Amino acid sequence: MAKIDLNPDYYSELAQFTIESDVDAILWIDAESTIYRVNQAACQLLQFSPDELIGKNLDDIMDIQNDPNKADLHHFLDQISIIKKNGVAVIENNFRTKDGRILTLEISAHLFIFKNHEYICVFARDITERKKAQEELQKTLKELEFLKNKLYEENIYLQNEIKLTHNFEEIIGKSQSLRKVLEKVEQVAATDATVLIQGETGTGKELIARTIHHISARSSSPLVKVNCATLPAALIESELFGHEKGAFTGALYRKMGRFELANGGTIFLDEIGDLPLEIQSKLLRVIQEGEFERIGSPKTLKTDVRIIAATNRNLEAAVQSGEFRKDLYYRLNVFPIQVPPLRERTEDIPLLVHHFVQKYSKKIGRKIDIVPAKVMRTLTSYNWPGNIRELENIIERAVIITNGRTLRIGNWFTTDTPVINKEKIQSLREAEKDYILKVLSLTNWRVSGPKGAAQLLDINPQTLVSKMKKLGIQRNMPNNELS
Repeated sequence: MAKIDLNPDYYSELAQFTIESDVDAILWIDAESTIYRVNQAACQLLQFSPDELIGKNLDDIMDIQNDPNKADLHHFLDQISIIKKNGVAVIENNFRTKDGRILTLEISAHLFIFKNHEYICVFARDITERKKAQEELQKTLKELEFLKNKLYEENIYLQNEIKLTHNFEEIIGKSQSLRKVLEKVEQVAATDATVLIQGETGTGKELIARTIHHISARSSSPLVKVNCATLPAALIESELFGHEKGAFTGALYRKMGRFELANGGTIFLDEIGDLPLEIQSKLLRVIQEGEFERIGSPKTLKTDVRIIAATNRNLEAAVQSGEFRKDLYYRLNVFPIQVPPLRERTEDIPLLVHHFVQKYSKKIGRKIDIVPAKVMRTLTSYNWPGNIRELENIIERAVIITNGRTLRIGNWFTTDTPVINKEKIQSLREAEKDYILKVLSLTNWRVSGPKGAAQLLDINPQTLVSKMKKLGIQRNMPNNELS
């Protein structure tokens, strides 16, 4: 082993050799930010010669750089005061080389005093590629998190869809009223027009919506259902548009809204008449602009969806009463479809009965293939206030209690839901007129105000007056005035 040389010149030479051999860029800067020494690694890294660096102030370096904003070096100069205060600083800082490349440097700076003068020794290492790799990794992790959340939301949605029970598996019927509906379905399915399906509860509005989607050009993309009546008002915005992590208490992760899930496909807004007013304006924007924001995010998202809405409410009356936005109603009512109640398509009842008998017989493992004429007459003469959904429930119950091949039904039809007397059927206009007259009689012909007919009917007084004129209803009590 060679003998160690204790000559100070030897150690000075060793230190100089070490500095010049170091792979890190090393710069010595005085208290006035003047560079007085650099190693070879610093020159190679920054693409400057020693003469271009030594003796120059950092401000002078900025003039040599092709950096119009000089922001990166200004940031480093700002750190010098921190270094002087604390004695050390470890920072990341961008630097523009002489040839215009942007490097990300990991800088370790130390303050020391030599012969009563302050100096800063700067160690710099190029971490540009490492930063790029980290950024790519973060980007990939964010994408994975996004896909994870999307998959989670889609799984929840699909699970909910699996749990859904539909009124029937296919559209059953031959009545003229149903044929008119199907003609409209075929016409509108070939377009992206917004559809508003109206009809009583249980008439099969969701089935009509599904049919429109499945025969449209969007059939390969999702059909996403939102029941506006069952979602709590506090959560419906999040369900529709999604939210960011931490947007509110309980927002533990980023959630995709139904409009995001439905992108490229169709969104079915069931019971649209129950949508809160404050959400209606945001829905209007989606329809008009095709854009929205998640709760807690300033970023505007675009969506391409076909909107189908359904309701059992009279939206025109809701507009009159201020419960539904007029502009939203017009946007939704581009292509209206009115689904007839079952009592207006009685010729379809036998077909539906046989369909449901087969469906539930197969489901519970029975062979029922005979429906007595008496049973069918009872079923076809009933008023069916619950429409097809009620009919299906009745048939399922009947199949359960039937022993043998012949369907039997119980005494399940009450006076509250009477059987139709076909010899005394009133027109809808006549029935409405009679009902309004009865209510007017109860209120002593008071139209508006407390305990007035409009209040009892839950409609706007002006709407009631308009209906009275339309139906030819006139005051028949000479000593009373319409209030």
